[in-house]
Amino acid sequence: MTLAYATDTHHATPAIADVMSRLGLRMTFAKDEEIFCQDEDADLIYIVVSGAVRTTRLLSDGRRQVGSFYYPGDLVGLETGDTHRFSAEALSESTLLVIKRSALKAFAGDEEIDRAIWEATRRELERAQEHLLVLGRKTACEKVASFLMDLAEREGADEVALPMGRQDMADYLGLTIETVSRMLTQLQGASVVEFEGCRRFRVKRWDALERLAE
Repeated sequence: MTLAYATDTHHATPAIADVMSRLGLRMTFAKDEEIFCQDEDADLIYIVVSGAVRTTRLLSDGRRQVGSFYYPGDLVGLETGDTHRFSAEALSESTLLVIKRSALKAFAGDEEIDRAIWEATRRELERAQEHLLVLGRKTACEKVASFLMDLAEREGADEVALPMGRQDMADYLGLTIETVSRMLTQLQGASVVEFEGCRRFRVKRWDALERLAE
């Protein structure tokens, strides 16, 4: 099997993707099913084959923070430490390839694993910086527009699938679900985007969406 490499900051290096394609165990997870949990030993590494995955962390006050979203071709669960900092759940029915970290290390080599960890750390830092900018400096409308813009640029198309629900978006953007719903309605009312049901939208005015996302 050949994995398609997503043009995303999380995607696996070719050497690691090749080993996992040949040796990884294919597993299917139902919508909202847990893949691994927060503080669990990070002895398994995953690549998304189909569907989508979210990572979440429960805060000390009981609130949930969504860390990131992962799509086909993305590497999930590669940690710099011994445990997972976040939990991971399937956003929809999803298929992943899974391999033990020790087996991946044996076949890909120490140098490739170290390079992958360094790349994963660098990319996650970049995403964290971008996420902080969105959370700290932008209005609610700009936050939602930035999120939709990121999805549209990822797919490179006017028609975009939205695998996550409104609550996932709210927990990722640091907003309430009511605010997210209101901003989506506002963007649609301004003919910036057009929703076709809850889980698909079309970008109608790229220039306006880009201005809001800046």
